[in-house]
Amino acid sequence: MEHAEEDEACLEKTQRYHVERPIYNEELLQGQLHRRERAPQTLRQKIAHSCRCSSKKAKSHLYSCLPILKWLPRYPVREYLLGDIISGISTGVMQLPQGLAYALLAAVPPVFGLYSSFYPVFLYTFFGTSKHISIGTFAVISMMVGGVAVREVPDEISSIGYNSTNVTDSLESYSARDAKRVQLCLGLLRFGFVAIYLTEPLVRGFTTAAAVHVFTSQLKYLLGVKTNRYSGPLSVVYSIAAVLSKITTTNVAALIVGLTCIVLLLIGKEINLRFKKKLPVPIPMEIIVVIIGTGVSAGMNLSESYRVDVVGNIPQGLRAPAVPMIQLIPAIFVDAIAIAIVGFSMAVSMAKIFALKHGYTIDGNQELIALGICNSVGSFFQSFSITCSMSRSLVQESTGGKTQIAGTLSSIMVLLVIVAIGYLFEPLPQTVLAAIVMVNLKGMFKQFGDVAHFWRTSKIELAIWVVAFVASLFLGLDYGLLTAVAFAMITVIYRTQSPQYRILGQIPGTDIYCDVEEYEEVKECPGIKIFQANASLYFANSESYTSALKKKTGVDPCAILAARRKAQKRHAREVKKANKLRKKAVLKLMNSSSNDMEASVKHEIANEELPVNGKFASVDVSVQDTSPDEHEHFVEPKANIHSLILDFTPVNFVDSVGAKTLKSIIKEYKEVGVGVCIASCGGPVLNELTRLNFFDDTVTRELLFHSIHDAVLACQGIDGSVSQPDLDL
Repeated sequence: MEHAEEDEACLEKTQRYHVERPIYNEELLQGQLHRRERAPQTLRQKIAHSCRCSSKKAKSHLYSCLPILKWLPRYPVREYLLGDIISGISTGVMQLPQGLAYALLAAVPPVFGLYSSFYPVFLYTFFGTSKHISIGTFAVISMMVGGVAVREVPDEISSIGYNSTNVTDSLESYSARDAKRVQLCLGLLRFGFVAIYLTEPLVRGFTTAAAVHVFTSQLKYLLGVKTNRYSGPLSVVYSIAAVLSKITTTNVAALIVGLTCIVLLLIGKEINLRFKKKLPVPIPMEIIVVIIGTGVSAGMNLSESYRVDVVGNIPQGLRAPAVPMIQLIPAIFVDAIAIAIVGFSMAVSMAKIFALKHGYTIDGNQELIALGICNSVGSFFQSFSITCSMSRSLVQESTGGKTQIAGTLSSIMVLLVIVAIGYLFEPLPQTVLAAIVMVNLKGMFKQFGDVAHFWRTSKIELAIWVVAFVASLFLGLDYGLLTAVAFAMITVIYRTQSPQYRILGQIPGTDIYCDVEEYEEVKECPGIKIFQANASLYFANSESYTSALKKKTGVDPCAILAARRKAQKRHAREVKKANKLRKKAVLKLMNSSSNDMEASVKHEIANEELPVNGKFASVDVSVQDTSPDEHEHFVEPKANIHSLILDFTPVNFVDSVGAKTLKSIIKEYKEVGVGVCIASCGGPVLNELTRLNFFDDTVTRELLFHSIHDAVLACQGIDGSVSQPDLDL
């Protein structure tokens, strides 16, 4: 009672609106509106308009292609510079060890990881639109690039005759250029929207499987065993089996060093997490571990004394640009597409998160172009494919980074290592790099918690996550991604094929209509059914739409017509039989000369039972001829409603099959005395119906109403039972 009183008090305080207007159907509404006159442009005029250039348009295009020209002149030095410097240094000390580590994943010499952490990162400052993401090496992309090398190098060696190192180097650099050429072309063609098809459950399931791939690939470096590298379907199974088969040859020294580094890194990450609000910058445990590992390795001569694999030669200075081998294009083009799409998806997803948090926008098409340019140029300098790193981006943002200047400073730090002190890291054990890679996968492994989350929220998204994970784990990252995208598309089709159907009713005293099964206060309008489906009407769901309509309304025109025809035939047989029996009785009465016999016959016939409508009824043949009209109520099955309203509010489009289905519904229900009208049909849907020749002499625009309430009032007026509404409309 208290809640009811509170609700009534709230209703009294709320604002109210009163509108008095005609009941609008589409014909009446269009008669009062006047369309704006638009002169159609010819193809020549359209081309001329698109090619027309002005100073304003040229400036806009220049700013779009080079975003740095827009924000750099307005750069507030005093406000932003200190934060960008601290952020750049913090990110740079992460770029260095991760570049070395992820080069192992890409199956290239470690120095190539440093190149990949410099050239693309520096170029992104000029072309990127995100102020906070950290471009550079990333475990998943490096793993995909390495898989290309493992699969394609042997064939290229046999066909071209190059040595393994040269072919691998060219393959990696060309895979970067080919992948980013795909990105560049997609960006120029304004294909930035493709990221929407890589839904979050798909990406998270895919990256979780990629984390398992990366982790298993690093086991041999952690244990110090020698095994082959596998790629393609079941590569995870083969890798684990190969490591287990060589487990007896484990290098104990390498294992101890690796496990020690893992412990130190985990402790450092935990400290950074717990005291992130108190620490001015995160503790750079990765570079600390690299320095300690390098020092211990050099001091104890681990390479010679304990046969621990080390990084080896790191040439000083930058290498001259080189054109990758053209012969490799057919071998890696399909893989390049997968790498390009995954790389762009990672970058744009992270960029959107930071843009939303800090109140600015990013351009998806420009991000495609930026990644394409950065890696296309970098591929000439032995860079492999890169994208946004989640861990480094979080550090760059949390340490005060404001603009792309932070990324530029981090790339300059890597450049100093390349040209000056890179040789100092030559004794670094590979097991240390493996430890860095494994610990950085911690965040991805936490994504296994998505299973419980999606189980509670959406079974379909859970299915997408599981399919993406399982397919990517066992089929490989390339085929796994393709399978996951195909499955995600199927779920979209499934959802539109199986929408939710509901019958709407009116909240008394309002023009608001809700699901009658959802709320107790909602009441159906007498004699009127309001049907709604939360999907468009097209070839894939037209049959289910019709079936649900008949089931929800309780009126099946086909069944009613069939029952009516059956009843009419049965009634005709009964009338015919009754007439024969009457004539026979009359004839007997006329030929009889005895009143007693006449009375006896009358009594006999009067008491005879005749079947009527499946029952038996006594017929008095002494009465006049039985008229078929007397049995009308037996043979005319009727619907219990007089009007059906189809709510088209959720409908976005109707195709030709949907239009035919809609027309068939109107015709079938009309035959059983039920009028059908359409409410809240949007302009684009109305245009599609017009283009599909939906309207004719029998189906006019008068059946379309501006709102559900307009349709309800019109249907009540047709029935003659309309009373004064509870509100003025």
